[in-house]
Amino acid sequence: MAEGARLLSEYTGKPVSRVRIPLSPPLTTYRVSPLKIAVPLQTALSVLMILFAGLSGCRQDQQPPPKKPDVGSLNAHTAKAGAAIVVPAYVAGKWKAVKIAVIDKSNVSQKVYTIPIGGKVAIPASDMVIRVETFLPAFIMEGSTLTSASNELTNPGVKVQITESGALIFDGWLFSKFPNTHAFMHPKYGFTLVAVVAADK
Repeated sequence: MAEGARLLSEYTGKPVSRVRIPLSPPLTTYRVSPLKIAVPLQTALSVLMILFAGLSGCRQDQQPPPKKPDVGSLNAHTAKAGAAIVVPAYVAGKWKAVKIAVIDKSNVSQKVYTIPIGGKVAIPASDMVIRVETFLPAFIMEGSTLTSASNELTNPGVKVQITESGALIFDGWLFSKFPNTHAFMHPKYGFTLVAVVAADK
């Protein structure tokens, strides 16, 4: 303190006997409150809805794939190669012929041929022959078996073989209600089952 007085006296040119140094003020402790952010209710709900939609999408992605339709349904038309054809007793002998329309694409004309079940017919002005093997009035496929659900004409189908110049070009089914299902594609002719003939009672 004396040294400080001497230095101050030399600086000011005036005698200084004592230098009083003020004490530092006491430290004050401040408490900071946590910061609060106000979020509008509508914004919070929107965020929650987005999160929920994202979780729902993830759950849908993890769901198992849908089951394939039963091939034994009444509308099934896909005949497996080598499938057994079974004509039920309530169908056998109840139908004697089918009527097949042959469409000539070159002149857009058609002619209907009545062909006995088990019989055949030659197409005039061509080398084609249609042979009718089996008729099922309510065609269904049960496993590897092709049969008829009843004797009602709910899904008529006829199994035919078509040859041209002696070569087999088609061995399959024609359906009257679904003519475009597995239709036989020929550059000049089209074939459609249009009617059936019941057996004489």
